[in-house]
Amino acid sequence: MEEKKSFEEAMEELKEIVEMLEDQNLPLEKAVSIFERGVKLSKYCEELLNQAEKKVKILMKDKETGEIIEEDFEELKT
Repeated sequence: MEEKKSFEEAMEELKEIVEMLEDQNLPLEKAVSIFERGVKLSKYCEELLNQAEKKVKILMKDKETGEIIEEDFEELKT
């Protein structure tokens, strides 16, 4: 995807694409083109979510010391 959109901007465009595909009687070529754009945006959003997941840190108190510790989100999922 050429431009850098925020997750929220990409999701808003996806919403608009869905509305266009649902509400309008589009010629097949136009509908396919809009659908392709939606697929690209969907993949872009998925990439952003995956990147965000990798960055997530969960703060936890150590039960023994009472200190705040950080653990990677990925480590806690397993």
